[in-house]
Amino acid sequence: MYAIEMVGINKHFGNLQANKDIHFSLQSGEIHALLGENGAGKTTLMRILYGLYRPDSGEILVNGQKTSILSPKDAIQAGIGMVTQHFTLVPTLTVAENVVLGYTHSQLVSQKDIEAKVKAASEKFGIHVDPSVMVKYLSVGERQRVEILKALYRNAKVLIMDEPTAVLVPQEVDALFESLLKLVKTGLSVIFISHKLNEVMAVCDQITVLRDGQVTGTVKKSATTQVDLAKMMVGRDTSGISRQIEHKIGKPIYEVKDLNALSNQGLKTLKGVSFTLHRGEILGIAGVSGNGQSELTKVLTGLLIPTSGSVFMDGQDLTHASPSTITKAGVGRTPEDRHEGMIGDLTVAENLAMEDLDKYTHNGFLDQKAIVKDAEKKIADFQIKASPTDALRKLSGGNIQKVVMARALSRNPKVVIASQPTRGLDVGATEYIRKKLLEERNRGAAVLLLSEDLDEVLALSDRIAVIYEGCIRGILPVSEATAEKLGLLMAGTC
Repeated sequence: MYAIEMVGINKHFGNLQANKDIHFSLQSGEIHALLGENGAGKTTLMRILYGLYRPDSGEILVNGQKTSILSPKDAIQAGIGMVTQHFTLVPTLTVAENVVLGYTHSQLVSQKDIEAKVKAASEKFGIHVDPSVMVKYLSVGERQRVEILKALYRNAKVLIMDEPTAVLVPQEVDALFESLLKLVKTGLSVIFISHKLNEVMAVCDQITVLRDGQVTGTVKKSATTQVDLAKMMVGRDTSGISRQIEHKIGKPIYEVKDLNALSNQGLKTLKGVSFTLHRGEILGIAGVSGNGQSELTKVLTGLLIPTSGSVFMDGQDLTHASPSTITKAGVGRTPEDRHEGMIGDLTVAENLAMEDLDKYTHNGFLDQKAIVKDAEKKIADFQIKASPTDALRKLSGGNIQKVVMARALSRNPKVVIASQPTRGLDVGATEYIRKKLLEERNRGAAVLLLSEDLDEVLALSDRIAVIYEGCIRGILPVSEATAEKLGLLMAGTC
């Protein structure tokens, strides 16, 4: 008997058909991967299973019984849990309160009691978080861990995991996989959505691939390869990226000197950070999540005021500059969360124009025709699968990231600050974004790449700086960098 069967699922959003007659089956006690490019229909299908969307047609069977799932409450009652790609936590509550929220049967609960229960669950599942800390003080990686723990705490028999490892470090990924494999042996069934083919091959039993809303195939892990899966996902061979090693680096253009900053909790998170960026180079910042990358990004993009230190670009002092001043100075900014600085209810064209409103304003009125015309060009240049009048929130993650990149790069900036540019993206979108960054470097721009993907840092960077506990532990040319050497620096052991 299958734990889950989805039969003939169809779903439209206006003229767009996100799911086309999809048949998907999950066996009891297996980890089944769901692969596909952003916009392929994976998340839509799983939102139908979890009751967030209703299908236009088709049916769902749970343990062989036809089941009506009209809301997440119905899904939870049917034994289905979900870890979403975007956080659903309440920032002003503690970790323990978020985990038990909506899952207590009493109006009065003891804070000490729920913290003890959550701590026990944390240790049981190998997902270590402090149950007493308020969520608003957690890093992106820590918040993702709380989401995973919240789903596991509710004793789901089927667990949907939508990009659960996107912000976890390798050790945490290993611990999660170990926990999943143990849980599967006790009867848990897992649907594992991931863009990381190596993870899928490491932990999954079967793999279903979607493309353009349809199933292109279901294969056993033992009968496929990463190359085959990538081809199934994108419909072509993926060439990867090709970086010119012998590349002339220009003069210094961007200097960060002795930068110090505090977190929201008043803790010192940047401690004397210094580095120089040159024209025509990519400087990669490698480090485990939570070691100051977020604060560094915020300082350099004008969202956090440093306590001391300086930032200069081409002789201009940007240390305490506003985001708009930094943009006008010639800095292209892409935030670590692609939803920051974007407004989902506005159109693609409006989001693309957001940082250039002066350009489109005449006598106090916005020139909507000019906004749409410029958006059409950017959409074509950056291969965004959308029209100018589409609401941004309807786009896939990969296409939203392309909008972010288009807005940042279309001005031909002198300096590009790219923070986690491919986090959570599929093979095709990742390849595209990386090529765009290399194009900026080859054009002569200075690129600062902050990424927790060590393979990405090694593939793109000319030099690599390692950040650990808010300090730059070392800067070395990529020719001298190895995963082992960088790993030691990232762990603070050398």
